[in-house]
Amino acid sequence: LARGGMRPVVAVYSTFFQRAYDQVVHDVCLQNLPVVFCLDRAGVVGEDGPTHHGVFDIAYLRHLPNMAILAPKDEGEFRQMLRTVINHDGPAAIRYPRGEGEGLPLDREFTELPWGKGEVLATGDQVLILAIGNMVAPARQAAATLARRGIACSLVNPRFIKPLDKELLLPLARKIQRVVTVEDHVLAGGFGAAVLELLSEEGLSEVQVERIGYADCFLPHGSTADLHRAYGLTEENIVRTVMALAAPERKIKSAK
Repeated sequence: LARGGMRPVVAVYSTFFQRAYDQVVHDVCLQNLPVVFCLDRAGVVGEDGPTHHGVFDIAYLRHLPNMAILAPKDEGEFRQMLRTVINHDGPAAIRYPRGEGEGLPLDREFTELPWGKGEVLATGDQVLILAIGNMVAPARQAAATLARRGIACSLVNPRFIKPLDKELLLPLARKIQRVVTVEDHVLAGGFGAAVLELLSEEGLSEVQVERIGYADCFLPHGSTADLHRAYGLTEENIVRTVMALAAPERKIKSAK
């Protein structure tokens, strides 16, 4: 369909998309065809168990040439992303979680997002928080809690996991030098790993990075809320991680 001039949109569970990997590589990415993949149930999915958790998609797509990866923070941004990638001349995947949206009013008109650009949701010079997709909401709550405790954080919704918004992220990382990444995905090969790679490529070895995500394991059965709590994907753990990173002794150590 794509070779014939159409713009196919393929909706599939993140975990089951793994079964089509060879087709993604050879039939879509190698030919740089404009196919949109909507990856439902990205992240943990609750009681369906280990076979259904969609926590590997960033890792198995991010290294593929021509593939773009996006993650919306809410249903309104998902609509914008869908319009954006349909008009993109190449393959793209949008990952989004199981469950309800934020309940936000939706714009009547579809609008496009600037390609490869993130958005700043809060400004502060002590810690930079980078949260993707459904982790933006708890990160936003954490930033508000931290502000009440006197810790000013910058919060960025990257929107694009690939390509990363270098023009936005690099100046902030150079200035703040303390970064926390949050993702509903395994840490190995995930969004936080992409940030570490970017910082390494730019020679920013002085930047301290703490990543919040899933360990190198298959996740067990359990509700989404329980699994998020167990693995620290919560407002409370984001607050703890940021406070530890911003602690005076860490600043002194960094200065040395």
